[in-house]
Amino acid sequence: MSAMENDSNKLTDETIARLRILAHDLSNAIETVMQASYLMAQSELDVSTQKWLQMIDTASQEAASINRTIREILRSQGSSNPLPPSA
Repeated sequence: MSAMENDSNKLTDETIARLRILAHDLSNAIETVMQASYLMAQSELDVSTQKWLQMIDTASQEAASINRTIREILRSQGSSNPLPPSA
């Protein structure tokens, strides 16, 4: 049995819920960068600036993909309750 399969290594529901909230907030930040990148691409830019903008766009798309993967993993880890229970 691998460490990933060991129940003692599972995240608590509260930890999963907190990570889901952080992943959601990260999605919002990444979306802002992607939208700004798109709007900047609509402008007339010199070649050097276009290259930098392409790097930003590529990196933000990769970050969004990674974040989607993280969210899928978190969804598979227990409770579907997005918020931790009140104390």
